[in-house]
Amino acid sequence: MEQTHGQESLSVVIPFFNEEGNVGQLIAELHDALEGLDMPWEVVAVNDGSRDATSEEIEGSRRRFGQQVCVVNLARNFGQTAAMQTGIDRARGSLIVTMDGDRQNDPEDIPRLINYLIENDLDMVSGWRKDRQDDVIRRKLPSRVANRLIRRTTGVDVRDSGCSLKIFRAHIIKQVVLMGEMHRFTSAWVASVTDPKRIGEMAVSHRARTVGSSKYGLSRTTRVILDLVVVLFFMRFSRRPGHFFGTLGLASMAVSAAVLAYTIIILGMQGQTLTTTPSFVIGISLLFISVQLLTAGVLAEILTRSGPSKAYPIRTETLDYEREWKRPE
Repeated sequence: MEQTHGQESLSVVIPFFNEEGNVGQLIAELHDALEGLDMPWEVVAVNDGSRDATSEEIEGSRRRFGQQVCVVNLARNFGQTAAMQTGIDRARGSLIVTMDGDRQNDPEDIPRLINYLIENDLDMVSGWRKDRQDDVIRRKLPSRVANRLIRRTTGVDVRDSGCSLKIFRAHIIKQVVLMGEMHRFTSAWVASVTDPKRIGEMAVSHRARTVGSSKYGLSRTTRVILDLVVVLFFMRFSRRPGHFFGTLGLASMAVSAAVLAYTIIILGMQGQTLTTTPSFVIGISLLFISVQLLTAGVLAEILTRSGPSKAYPIRTETLDYEREWKRPE
């Protein structure tokens, strides 16, 4: 039975990098999967500086399917996250789906994602590759470790953060800025602008790659860990950076006080020269570090508050701007 979704519209964002042989087939599959939707839709194909025939295949799909295929060609290869952000910025739909360009995501899952999001009144639904068709050592094992680490550190209960097949409400995902390798942490970023309870997960199909080679591997592990540190900082301290630097500064000051007290009381009683003992040098160094951290915290707060005001996200509001203001009697 066909679902009715009112005034919703859909944009499917796909970053492509050296996906010759996959582009035409994927966009054709998307057309078949989405032509029955009762809402307007578009495909935003972002060519991330490909060096093969990817660009020609994207243009060929545009000629075949017309204006429903929107093309963005980046000046060079900036990475999947940058390409995905570019596509999201240019998407016009009230709902935005992201997916990989390697045809491992199945376009037939998109209508199911739409229904799940709307029926459960969610802001985001992340795909879960329950039966993943990838190499165990190079892909599955690192992904499993990364997902467990992300869940424990961010508190967002999504089992497969690395799955690119996701759906968002546009007004939510457009409040998020993705950089680095941070498309893996989209659920954590979304949780910073909406209630984590409004983030869902749904099992989706996953197909083995048949054309081209994977761009992922163990080499990305280090970058993922570094990006996770950045995500945690922004989730907890983006609006109060002084608390982060201040906590470190006070901790450093407490250790400095303990070390200096030990040096002055114990070594002073023994008649040793304080300035030549390692503990005295360590204590003074920690004191200077604590002052620098506290100063950095104050400067961070000044920069945060003196910059453009960033409003907190609002879901709905009922305000009558035409009403008369009356003084209390």
